[in-house]
Amino acid sequence: GGSLGIGKATALKLINEGANVLVTGRSHERLSKVFKNNEVKLLSFDIGDLDNISHYANKCLDMMGGKVDVLINNAGTGVSSSIEKINKDDFLHVFNVNVFGLALLTKEIVPKMKSQKSGTIINIGSTASLKGYRNGSIYAASKFSVRCLTQCWQAELREYNI
Repeated sequence: GGSLGIGKATALKLINEGANVLVTGRSHERLSKVFKNNEVKLLSFDIGDLDNISHYANKCLDMMGGKVDVLINNAGTGVSSSIEKINKDDFLHVFNVNVFGLALLTKEIVPKMKSQKSGTIINIGSTASLKGYRNGSIYAASKFSVRCLTQCWQAELREYNI
């Protein structure tokens, strides 16, 4: 997501540097408010809505003129809960956003990067990917997963200059 925190700061920095930027997030209202005075493309969608990832990935590609130099995966959500209170719904919500949506969106963008023979994928993680913490089972597990995906993709995509 690009309307808050690290995503917002990163997008604003890239815009100020003159990059051609597409910012996504769940709330079009918040995106419009944050980036109202900037030359930027905006698209609102929920990365956790796995059934529509392909549609939105194609929309992103269209909005960028079919070229993607850098993909920054920054969407994230968390749940803090003790082991006795964790449940399937919390796991699914966090993993749909932090892991599955990230991976499926990236899967849709990679063929374009391969055809360009270049690209950079940046997955924004967390120190939670390095060490778990009290009541962090679900969030930390999702960020461990993102860290592992990042390492796997680096090995898999290196030969394509990605």
